[in-house]
Amino acid sequence: MNLLEEMWKEIDVVVNLAATTNFDERYDVSLGINTMGAKNVLNFAKSCARMKLLLHVSTAYVSGEKQGVILETPFRMGDTLNGTSGLDVENEKKIIDEKFKELQAENASEKDVKLALKGLGIQRARKFGWPNTYVFTKAMGEMLLGSLKGNVPLVIVRPTIVTSTYKEPFSGWVEGFRTIDSFAVGYAKGKLTCLLGDPNTILDLIPADMVVNAMIAAIVTHINQPNEEEMTIYHVGSSASYPVTYSSVQDYNQRYFAKHPWINAKGKPVKVGKVTVLKTMDSFRSYMALRYLLPLKGLKVLNAAFCQYYGGLYHDLHRKIKYAMRMIDLYGPYLLFKGIYDDMSTERLRGIIREKGAENVFYFDPKSINWEDYFMNIHLPGVVKYISK
Repeated sequence: MNLLEEMWKEIDVVVNLAATTNFDERYDVSLGINTMGAKNVLNFAKSCARMKLLLHVSTAYVSGEKQGVILETPFRMGDTLNGTSGLDVENEKKIIDEKFKELQAENASEKDVKLALKGLGIQRARKFGWPNTYVFTKAMGEMLLGSLKGNVPLVIVRPTIVTSTYKEPFSGWVEGFRTIDSFAVGYAKGKLTCLLGDPNTILDLIPADMVVNAMIAAIVTHINQPNEEEMTIYHVGSSASYPVTYSSVQDYNQRYFAKHPWINAKGKPVKVGKVTVLKTMDSFRSYMALRYLLPLKGLKVLNAAFCQYYGGLYHDLHRKIKYAMRMIDLYGPYLLFKGIYDDMSTERLRGIIREKGAENVFYFDPKSINWEDYFMNIHLPGVVKYISK
């Protein structure tokens, strides 16, 4: 018996965590991993003779169109966040193929192909109400699972913004930049002096180990209910039960990096100050135009007149502006989002774990977090230590 046949014979639970989480990933790559990859995992699960549960890790969704309470309900094939019709996974694959043919006809370079496919993903996502390629392709993955699951018991876990670990394997561990970490490091390095965002916006954050514990709790609970026909969805986050605001996170960042300044490439500490926060995209663009883009144009003219004497200053300012605009384009919808993720199913799951007396082992209740202590003593030190050097 080969390994694959042995896996089909012995495996009874399949967990799918695989994903590319880049917000602006190439559309072909993101669709291949986040959408078609989910289908491939489902096909594997269907081949397992003892299959009791497929647990798929997806993601929570944001949209400028969809506000209020976001329910733990499934996406059906063709659903969109803004009501635009015409979403079809097979058609999205054809659109990618057509773009490839177009680029080949133009003899596009590999760099141009990459940029074009990144732009295509963002364009298709926003057409249907999603802010980026990542959440769009994850949603289509859910659609495929729901329509093709057959009699495979299916649980979908939707984490919100995943942050560094609360306790395990040790406090503050994180791998790779997350949404809020990009802003924290940009601020610490002196790259961000203004930001888009409503101070009252709730940032739905959840530590990574709490997500894992919720997954384990879901497996233990659902593996004993193998005849479930409908899928179950769990939002694993904090906005419904113990929210933290954008202004609070900004305050924690400012206080932490004022006390523990970033050390730049020259070995000198970077001084940070209060960030200017603009509440709307229009006000942010106006601020950037007056404060940075106009001076940049003037500096460009001056630089040309003086034989590139101010070249270093020009390129440094241009780089900072480009960085800020990219951050806002990718993460702006999260900073202005007014939604709350309902977690009634997840709360019931926490209740089951409490009844079994296992809440101290499989903890995933955000109400146990002191956000100030978490940011000041766990998360931000972890970001600096594990992913920023």
